[in-house]
Amino acid sequence: MTARTTPRALTWRTVPRSLRILIVARTVNRLGAFSMAFLGLLLTERLGASLPTAGAVLAAFGLATIPSRLIGGRLADRIGRRRTIALGLLGCAASQLWLAASPSLTSAALAAVAFGLAFEIYEPASQAIVADVTEPQDRPAAYALLWASTAVAGVLAGLIAGAVSGVDLRLLFVIDAASCLACAVIVVGLLPGPEQTTDRPDASTVRPWRDARLLLLLGVGTVFATIMMLMVMALPLTLSERGLPAWNLGVVLAAGALTSVVATPFVPGITAGRDSFATMRGAYVVLAVGLVLTAYADGLGVFLLATVVCGLGEVLLLGHSQSLAAGLAPDHGRAAYLAVFGLSWGVATTVAPVLGTQLLAHAGPIVAWLVPAAGALLCGLAQPALRRRLGASHDA
Repeated sequence: MTARTTPRALTWRTVPRSLRILIVARTVNRLGAFSMAFLGLLLTERLGASLPTAGAVLAAFGLATIPSRLIGGRLADRIGRRRTIALGLLGCAASQLWLAASPSLTSAALAAVAFGLAFEIYEPASQAIVADVTEPQDRPAAYALLWASTAVAGVLAGLIAGAVSGVDLRLLFVIDAASCLACAVIVVGLLPGPEQTTDRPDASTVRPWRDARLLLLLGVGTVFATIMMLMVMALPLTLSERGLPAWNLGVVLAAGALTSVVATPFVPGITAGRDSFATMRGAYVVLAVGLVLTAYADGLGVFLLATVVCGLGEVLLLGHSQSLAAGLAPDHGRAAYLAVFGLSWGVATTVAPVLGTQLLAHAGPIVAWLVPAAGALLCGLAQPALRRRLGASHDA
């Protein structure tokens, strides 16, 4: 175990130029990234699909994102980060224009699968760039900064979607495609190399699936991702069940994004003197407290408090979990490792809707929030074991 170096306070001015450009590009992309929330409506309202058929198409999209992320990880290590990000964004743009122009349900279903296959290609390359340009002790704060920037853009995207969706659902996919193209232009035109060169080790020799440490981290990360997806799915339904008006959801989401922005600069100070596992153990406890508050919230004020508490835990967990995964990888296989670790979100996207709807239907909102709270506590309890297995190979 190497000596711990105190992390720096990363701000917009102190982060490496490559990371600033990446944040700008991803923020531009996120401003238009709202079409997926309306895909089900496009299928049912515009193309006449039944609810089961629309569900099957959405499930097909979700399954397609799993190989998409793996392909993106391999490409990023072989042909370079910039080219891979651009390729993924161009694929997303093309498939969304296909969706917008689809004259039939069959055409839209094929376009949705194509969209899923392109959807995650750029993600491992983006995450690898963060690790490439930062020191290990700075990575948690760097990942948190990227997360906070896209979170704010996500709130603005919701406002844009609300305004445009009343005009034409197809227009949402056109705008999203335009944001993908704009992001690709920024990445190709401004993001510096290096790209993959012939004197680097062969990325095909990297075997992330054979690394037991990564698979252990993937297991815990999948539980965390499922908790996050349960929160996304259960929040609007819980607000509705408690009799709160629809506009409260926008306020709560905005509070979550604001929490990410405000808390991110304080991540280095919070984590100073602690290793990643101790930080994550505390963050899981904080997250569990926020989930319990949400379970019993009956007014907007309590929901806002719960969202702020959950947001504090999320900022710490997202940065540290990705930093740990990046720290396990060899330099020439970093994107491949991050791609495998990122599969936790594909699994969570599949599991959470089924689990969440069952909990809400048969046990009610309180249990639907207490179950992920228990999962968060279990993840916190697992951190000492993770430290024993991973700590010796990670500069925490």
